[in-house]
Amino acid sequence: MLWAMLTITQELHDKIVAHARQDHPDEACGVIAGPAGSDRPERFIPMLNAARSPTFYEFDSGDLLKLYREMDDRDEEPVVIYHSHTATEAYPSRTDVAYANEPGAHYVLVSTAECGNDEGPFSFRSFRIVDGEITEEEVRIVPAYED
Repeated sequence: MLWAMLTITQELHDKIVAHARQDHPDEACGVIAGPAGSDRPERFIPMLNAARSPTFYEFDSGDLLKLYREMDDRDEEPVVIYHSHTATEAYPSRTDVAYANEPGAHYVLVSTAECGNDEGPFSFRSFRIVDGEITEEEVRIVPAYED
């Protein structure tokens, strides 16, 4: 098995956490696109949780179609697909696994169960989900990418 790791900038990490806190008590969701084949998250794209639910997230199908067309035009792919859990730990649920259809993506989960909308403890974890198999990976936060 390949040893997996997500490398992400402090700025992108903080944007994901801020979005999770802002949308609490509903789950937040979004994508970070990067150049195709690079495994480098660069462009932060917060999405609307069409379900507006504290226990479930769903991308709006029209927004998602627009996003994929835009990424295609820019030669990008979804490097990170993120969402928050507002009452449970940052670990993929059965529903999350069922909806995980990007085998190359890092699935980031942020739990705001302890902090809600406020500053305070949160959990930030990353997983690979391929064919229903969940593998947690290390998260490396860097000030900026080195070229």
